[in-house]
This record gives sequence, C-alpha cells and structure tokens, in this order.
Amino acid sequence: MTMHQPISRLFSGLFLAPALAFVLAGCQSAPAPAANSPAPTAAVTPAPVPAPVATTPPATTGIIRIKAGASAPFTDSQGNVWQADQGFNGGDTVERADLSITNTTEPAIYRSEHYSMDSFSTPVANGKYLVKLHFCETYDGITGPGQRVFSFNVQGHEFKDFDVWVKAGGQYMAYVESVPVEITDGKLLITFTANVENPQINGIEIIPQP
Repeated sequence: MTMHQPISRLFSGLFLAPALAFVLAGCQSAPAPAANSPAPTAAVTPAPVPAPVATTPPATTGIIRIKAGASAPFTDSQGNVWQADQGFNGGDTVERADLSITNTTEPAIYRSEHYSMDSFSTPVANGKYLVKLHFCETYDGITGPGQRVFSFNVQGHEFKDFDVWVKAGGQYMAYVESVPVEITDGKLLITFTANVENPQINGIEIIPQP
C-alpha cells in the first residue's frame, strides 16, 4: 500500500464525502408527487338565482259578480256564480243569515256585507261596462234615514251623501245603483268616503257592454 497520496487530496476527500452524503440525503427526503394525484381546482361560485318577478293578475273579460262580505262563493237562482268577498281595501265583513229582504228576487245577496272600506278595485280589460252596486240596510243599529250617509266614486262618477235607507225606502229593502263606465287603464276603481256611520255594500256586478 502506498502512502505517497498528498495530504491536501486526502483532506479534500474527507470534506467532500460528508457533503455528498448530505446532498444525497436531501434528495431522498423530498418525495416526488404521486402520478395519480388530482390537479388542484379553482373554487366555483354558483350562479345567482334570479328573484321572482311580480306579476299582475290577468284582466277578466267576462261578467264579474262579487257577494260582498261572503266567506264562500254563492250561486243565485239564475245559476250565476257570485265570488266570495274580495278586492276591498280596509273595512270588515259580516254575514246575517235568514233576514227577510224585500225589493229583490235574490235576497241572499243582501245577507252579507262589507263595511267601513276605503276602496274596491279589480283588474278588467279596457272597454265599456255597466257596474251594478247592491245595497241594503240590515244593521239593527240604523233605525231611520240620515243615520248612515256616505259618498262613493265609481271610475270618476261621484255619488255624494248617499243614504241607503232613503234610496231603498226603508230597512231590509234592496236597492241597486247602476253606473255606466269606461275602463282605459285595465282596472275598475271604486272609492268610499264616510260621512255619518260607515260606508257599506252587499254586492258588485261588473258587466261588459258592447
């Protein structure tokens, strides 16, 4: 065995060996990514859900009959169906069964009422109509003329100081006010204004005209 290897080469070998071992150990400690690892995906934001669009009820083209104050539809003696109470803004309802009503062939229409309301409205097709307003004084707190007086406006037609008792001729007597109107904005509007006591009404008919 020769002992003539230069000391500098010997020492460099001693220093290079640990360094090489350290580099090799570092390479082994960092594992390669698995071949079947899924690629990272970006977060997906769901598309916003559009808000529901408010729709206007379709305009009615046929005859509309409403039994004011009624909790259920009513079919009269002619087979005409009257819808239950609807379309009123404000007020309250009452039904008074078995009352004896005169001046009419349909007394059941006048056994319910809507009272103390501000207005009534319903969508209708543009055109000409005959609006029939049915009234009858059935409240036992009213005992004579002048005790219930109110005004109402039917599509621009004004009725001031309307007294059901005076118009009908007494209590439990039916009275119908017929008003021809023309609709140009797709809605029939009736407003009510109290004077003495509360406004009241028993039925509304909206009849298309030629």
